[in-house]
Amino acid sequence: MSSRIDRALVAGTALRLLNEVGLEGLTVRRIAKELNVQAPALYWHFKNKQELLDEVATEMFRRMAGPVAAMRPGPWQEYLAAVARHLRGLLLGYRDGAKVFGGTRFTDTDAYATTVEGMLQVLVDAGFTPRAAARALFTVNTYTMGYVMEEQSVFPDPATGERDPAYEPGGRAFRLAGYPLTHQAGLAFFEDMEAGFEEGLRAVIAGIGATVLPRRP
Repeated sequence: MSSRIDRALVAGTALRLLNEVGLEGLTVRRIAKELNVQAPALYWHFKNKQELLDEVATEMFRRMAGPVAAMRPGPWQEYLAAVARHLRGLLLGYRDGAKVFGGTRFTDTDAYATTVEGMLQVLVDAGFTPRAAARALFTVNTYTMGYVMEEQSVFPDPATGERDPAYEPGGRAFRLAGYPLTHQAGLAFFEDMEAGFEEGLRAVIAGIGATVLPRRP
């Protein structure tokens, strides 16, 4: 059975199932059932679920890499913002996408290194030192992944786009009666996630410009 199953097929199947069952329901047994094989056939390629998730995250990265490589550099602020928006869009396309993507080890060294090298080079060409470029890119990426993780707790299913009832404004207002500032903060956090992401992204990029980009003499 394992001869007709390869890592790419398993990763692609897992990504498709992710929107149906979420990260918690994405088990080796469930993927094997979808492929009409027994679970041991998948363990031929992956020792455990974490190795499988590493491959799934790598496939997500491959799908991000092409459009990022095609981006025209322009001002570094616009470039970093474009990278962040593209990453957010990719992660939002999959249920629990941020949880799957963050904290995993990419298995395709060449694809990862080529893409990251190109992004860092754009920043170095804009005046960053290599270390500062790395810090800038890491900061924007972690902001984006963290934001999307919160965003996907509010809107967990990308297929329906429905809000989790726990984040309904009316219910939150009732639970937070007597805490007006916290209630208003919740509206800022969870009402317009698109606008919130852009506001935070502007703050992050402005902070990079103020504290990470080397000062010119």
